[in-house]
Amino acid sequence: MVPARERVLIIANHRTEVDWMYLWDLAIRKGQLGYIKYILKSSLMKLPVFGWGFHILEFISVERKWEVDESTMRQMLSTFKDDHDPLWLALFPEGTDFTEQKRIRSQKYAAENGLPILKNLLLPKTKGFHTCVQDLRQCLDAVYDVTIGYKHRCPSLLDNVFGLEPSEVHIHIQRIPLDNIPTTENEVANWLMDTFSNKDQLLDKFHSQGHFPHEGTEGDLSTMKCLVSITTLMVLTSLSTYLTFFSSIWFKIYVLFACSYLAFATRFNIRPMPIFRRKKSS
Repeated sequence: MVPARERVLIIANHRTEVDWMYLWDLAIRKGQLGYIKYILKSSLMKLPVFGWGFHILEFISVERKWEVDESTMRQMLSTFKDDHDPLWLALFPEGTDFTEQKRIRSQKYAAENGLPILKNLLLPKTKGFHTCVQDLRQCLDAVYDVTIGYKHRCPSLLDNVFGLEPSEVHIHIQRIPLDNIPTTENEVANWLMDTFSNKDQLLDKFHSQGHFPHEGTEGDLSTMKCLVSITTLMVLTSLSTYLTFFSSIWFKIYVLFACSYLAFATRFNIRPMPIFRRKKSS
């Protein structure tokens, strides 16, 4: 059971390029859609239009080089500390999606360094997780250990676009209070390795049984609400496109400057501070 309105750090396995879509689906079902933020690779932030959206939604971009990423992560995490603001911060500790070649490299590294040899996962990277826990410990309620299983085949982006796969998505959630997570970097790293080792065994059971232990079934999302959302999005997009091409010169200038600013801000990771800050009640 996922409690309502918690501020949480989500750690999830990264089986395919579209795992984030199912975390979004989970957020919709739990009323947290507007509050989920992802830690993602910086190249995605540079995508036209989509990157602008990621920037506005306060996603954290990383280069996957800790000496470069540490300062960026800490700066962004410092803006997430207001415990009045709902937060679902999603992190994929494996750092990249799972492939057979990556699995072989990960297992080789694990064997050489005395680490758990995982069959269904890559070894997690621990520094980013430790930084999130360290910086946000005082303003988070829990860590959600999320394991995603696909039946019968892992979907690609095009599978999702054309509605082909997956036939079923199973999501296992373990809620872990912050008090149960150690504080020192080495202990946190060991805790994450143990967690992923348990997650690997959980996925073994999923693949053999076709489901996670003690599963429940979520109800379908409201078709009417989905249609209203899609229709509203299409109307606003069409209206904005029409005004851009056929309205006054001043609206066109506004759109030009807005797009230029977003492209510049996304390219150079410029994040202006809010003009007004909410004061915490004593």
